[in-house]
Amino acid sequence: MGTLPTYDADQLAAVLALLPDVDAVELKLTVPDADQRRVLGSLGIDSLDAEIRQVAFFDTPDLRLSAAGLVVRARRTQRKPGDVTVKLRPMLPDEAPEGLRTLRGFKVEVDASPAGFTCSCSLTAEVSDRKVKRLFAGTRTLDDVLDRDQRDLLAARLPDGVAPADLRVLGPVHLLKGKFAPKGYPRRMVAEVWFLPDGGRILELSTKAEPAQALQAAAETKVFLAGRGIDLDAPQEAKTQTALAVFAATLAQE
Repeated sequence: MGTLPTYDADQLAAVLALLPDVDAVELKLTVPDADQRRVLGSLGIDSLDAEIRQVAFFDTPDLRLSAAGLVVRARRTQRKPGDVTVKLRPMLPDEAPEGLRTLRGFKVEVDASPAGFTCSCSLTAEVSDRKVKRLFAGTRTLDDVLDRDQRDLLAARLPDGVAPADLRVLGPVHLLKGKFAPKGYPRRMVAEVWFLPDGGRILELSTKAEPAQALQAAAETKVFLAGRGIDLDAPQEAKTQTALAVFAATLAQE
């Protein structure tokens, strides 16, 4: 998060080439477990202000969708409707299947962190919390919850030999999501804490920027976080990949 200006020349050129065709840029940083309490305190984040969420993924036990660059996710949010997403990652804007760009809920987004950047395309639909809860419990299927466009996208991108019936519920992960406006920082920031079933915990800080403002936002964020003593060179964790690996290991033990 905040390291775009220090990417090498090839990386920076690749990011700049993408920006005109993406809808948003999200700058991200995961904080090492040993530093999480200190970082939360230094940023003035109060966990009692956070929103409670649950996130589950749908994949085969050996994570064949993830290996093929396909993520299927459902979320529940406290006192709000749920949503389901089919995401293709990595995928450049000009690689998106024809017709998707005009659909409601479709977006192209760049995620950038000190470890690099990824461009993805996703299609999200709002669904009732009741449906998502039943999906998590296994009393509804993905076909019941995904809309027609999402079902078509999923069917077109499933790896060979995999059918929707082969997908397992991986999760849910419980998490806290807090939005805050730090003093001395010109934009809003988000903190997410994911509580993994193996006892691990991921703290991710993020902020979104319009593509035209991405480099300025990255520079401002880098200066702000470094000024709070946050290590921008710490090893990074991808929330989705880490959670999927934990759930896959749990299935293997079962």
